[in-house]
Amino acid sequence: MLRTLALAASSLVLLSGCAGASTSGTTVSAADRQEATVIGTDRSAESRVVAALYGELLTAAGQEVRSAPTTYASAADAVKAVLAGEVGLAPAYETATLRALPRGDTLPGNMAATLSMALPPGIVALKPAAAERGVVLAVTRATARRHSLRNLADLSRTGGRLTLGGPASTDPDAPSASSLKKAYGVTLAPAGPSRTADVLALRGTAPSIREDGLVVLTDPKSVIPPEHVFPLISAPNADPTARRALVGVNARLTTEQLAGLVASVDAGRAPGEVARTWLRAEALLS
Repeated sequence: MLRTLALAASSLVLLSGCAGASTSGTTVSAADRQEATVIGTDRSAESRVVAALYGELLTAAGQEVRSAPTTYASAADAVKAVLAGEVGLAPAYETATLRALPRGDTLPGNMAATLSMALPPGIVALKPAAAERGVVLAVTRATARRHSLRNLADLSRTGGRLTLGGPASTDPDAPSASSLKKAYGVTLAPAGPSRTADVLALRGTAPSIREDGLVVLTDPKSVIPPEHVFPLISAPNADPTARRALVGVNARLTTEQLAGLVASVDAGRAPGEVARTWLRAEALLS
């Protein structure tokens, strides 16, 4: 924990010296930020649809909103844009945010406190939603029934006969075969990004989880770091009206619901349309 504090403190010092840097070459002036909340996104469907949720709620609350002229390459780049003052608000994820900070790290313990301490003055991490876009490990229903699998510890009873792979197996948050062995005593043969592996590493919002009826294995020892979505916002934009508006998403949005929204965007629907439909169904928007 002392190392955690030291890393967070050093992040804070370094950020104070580089907060004026721009990641895209487009900087929103302080005057513009006072007139409108500029919302940034990365290229993912998750980011675009969550940003649309934020924008619809803020607009309904009477606040002026506009989209950033730049779509950022990754969640980390969107975080850096908020830190640099290019945008006032962006969807963010816990572990990805820590990695975006100078000398950031995946840190255990109270994530809310860690973020609060690691972020520079003037940048606020609002309460996260239940929804995560983090990596999960999943198996087919047939495999789950055959080996009575419900959590990662249950994999120890398979006798090392299963393989570990999947589309997200190379993601920095994905657990390796060695980390699962250390935490759970599980032996799995690495299969790389193969989609035919027995145990698949996927993003929690991957459409294949619902489409293929996969069983997501729980992680009781928290080997996989959390990636709950939350609003990362600059202090001038985080007034009580904005906070009250955004809390509606955090209270309602689950990973399964986010996956459904992502599937709709991937199918070609506009993020704003998808966001409005969901918000009205949840009685968050009239």
